[in-house]
Amino acid sequence: MKKLIIGGFSAICLLIANPVNAQEDQVNFSKEELKFSKMDASPMDMAVYRDGEEKAVARVIYSRPQKRNREIFGKLIPYGEVWRTGANEATEVTLYKDMTVANAKIPAGTYTLYTIPGEKEWTVILNNKTNTWGAYEYSEKQDIARITVPVRQASYTIESLSMAFHEADNGTDLVIGWDDQFVKVPFKAAN
Repeated sequence: MKKLIIGGFSAICLLIANPVNAQEDQVNFSKEELKFSKMDASPMDMAVYRDGEEKAVARVIYSRPQKRNREIFGKLIPYGEVWRTGANEATEVTLYKDMTVANAKIPAGTYTLYTIPGEKEWTVILNNKTNTWGAYEYSEKQDIARITVPVRQASYTIESLSMAFHEADNGTDLVIGWDDQFVKVPFKAAN
């Protein structure tokens, strides 16, 4: 028993006295040599929908622009025009299994989520062209689904564009909210 205790103590002493070589390989960089970009004004975020077994079913990756006392819908985001549904890169939705969005059957895969905001309803678009900046490369020919959802009034101001999955009948709703409004996009497992 004493040998085990002494042996374990010796091993600990050796680890403390002889640090891993990785520390010796560290190089100190000056502030001028080690440059990082500033924090993005519209940071990237992600929302995930998981099933009852905690397996990912759907994921949305988007950038979160801020309201900053601006008039959002109808001004910053014009009505009737295709919007990337965020900032920077266009928002992407990944489906890990076949799903239906409203009545459209969508195979598992990654898609760009565009919207066309209106005063009373939004057109929500899933598009095959991915890895795009803004909506500059948007082509209606690449659309795989278009649905219309009603605009709802939020009971408080949503400062940052926000997205979350909320449980719904037989599936989930992707809730997209910003400023004083939000929309719900229904997702459920395909039959």
